[in-house]
Amino acid sequence: MPWNYSTIRAEPRDGVLWATIDNPPVNLIDERFVADLISLLDDTDTHGSVRVVVFRSGDPDFFIPHVDLERIAEYTAMAATSGGPDDSSLGTLFRRLSEARPVTIAVLEGRARGAGAELLYACDMRFASAEHAVIGQPEVGTGVFPGAGAVQQLVRLAGRGQAMQVVLGSEDLDAREAERIGLVNKALSDEELIPYVEHLAERIAGFPEAAVRLAKRRINAASLPPKEDVQVDAAQFQILARDPESAARVAALMQRGLQKRSRTELEYGSVLGEL
Repeated sequence: MPWNYSTIRAEPRDGVLWATIDNPPVNLIDERFVADLISLLDDTDTHGSVRVVVFRSGDPDFFIPHVDLERIAEYTAMAATSGGPDDSSLGTLFRRLSEARPVTIAVLEGRARGAGAELLYACDMRFASAEHAVIGQPEVGTGVFPGAGAVQQLVRLAGRGQAMQVVLGSEDLDAREAERIGLVNKALSDEELIPYVEHLAERIAGFPEAAVRLAKRRINAASLPPKEDVQVDAAQFQILARDPESAARVAALMQRGLQKRSRTELEYGSVLGEL
């Protein structure tokens, strides 16, 4: 049977697969999570009973804070197994997520930064907790570059000026601001959030599949960035990740508790301004 993963708890229900990210200590993207995401995409491609996938987190503080900066080579090599010879990055894996057979919905109840935010953008829809959701692209402040689709997606979701501010400012956004500039579909109270998404997901899952798939495919054709641009951004991330100045800045953040359950991870945008 499918739906057996080490970092994602999967529960199929009424045509909807509820995929809960559970990769302690703080849900970093590593090779284990990448392998599970690939397997989940393979499984949903094969088993047509799943019409919608809803991603959420089992950690109240973190959806996905960012990649594991100590496992870049490992998760990149795992991402390269997802597709053809040109699919050698996290960005192209997220592109596959955007083009997946099921409709994909992300529920943000904690922090999504860096590649965690890029996974959100790759989903078809995003809904956020008005009380607890945080979105950020801290890469430039860290000394690297958003390499898994943020540049391409943010320009399309929010426009050039907002993309500049989000990427260059490296600040955290709350749910209401993310909704205002178009990064999430809606910001909802904790009381409303899951019932709203559950109703929407089950509603879509009950519609004729051919119509849903065609509509998704044509919306993607009009809105997704060219795959080649995603690949260029991934290559630039790899270059800056090896830069000595970037490495020194990451080391300073590690000393402050980066990649652990710490103030640095909880308030990453503020901490960057203190370095």
